[in-house]
Amino acid sequence: MKRRVAFIHTMPGLVPLFNDLAKELLPDVEIFHMADEKLLKDVVAAGGLDQDMVDRAGNLAACAEKYGADVIMLTCSSYGPVTKMVKNKVKVPFLRIDEAMADEAVRLGKKIGVIATAKSTLKPTTDLIKDRAELKGKKVEIETVLISEALKALQSGDMDNHDRLVMEKLKELMHRVDVIVLAQASIARAAAKIPESERKVPFLSSPRLGVQRLKEFISSLPKK
Repeated sequence: MKRRVAFIHTMPGLVPLFNDLAKELLPDVEIFHMADEKLLKDVVAAGGLDQDMVDRAGNLAACAEKYGADVIMLTCSSYGPVTKMVKNKVKVPFLRIDEAMADEAVRLGKKIGVIATAKSTLKPTTDLIKDRAELKGKKVEIETVLISEALKALQSGDMDNHDRLVMEKLKELMHRVDVIVLAQASIARAAAKIPESERKVPFLSSPRLGVQRLKEFISSLPKK
């Protein structure tokens, strides 16, 4: 019997990306998606999580379990801490998309840059990197860059300006760190416009690394 995975999103536009990744990396797994874009709007407006947001995200995960998910993966970094905060609501494994990215960043360097357009994403991402570094007994320095103007451009549909602002900050940051973490999947599109030959350090994005980690996790489970 096939394993069933639920992806929980706060950006419905990410569904095609994860469909493609699942088709490539999880061909024998049945997947389905649950999305609530109001969650993202609320956490961005508040600048961080509150209990109501945690409860709402937990309710989505509980529904995913009710619909038959064997594993749930949360794809929004701003809500990453929720995976540990709602264990009383969810009995199946509840994973966060950015853990593998954090592990890779810690492996690659001591000076880690984190770039985001939403303030709500910075603390969960930096906290995760610190936690993963501590687990490995490694000391890291983290430099964060917030590009609020790029988020405004994204929300208004001005993708060219969004990408320009992100690329400018990436090109500045890469001279000061060993590796750059793209704290939001939406930044990856802009980062991709910088040719590999011009990158001084690796750029890490969570979707592919996260789904690869998910594949490994599923493979470790006992057969149904």
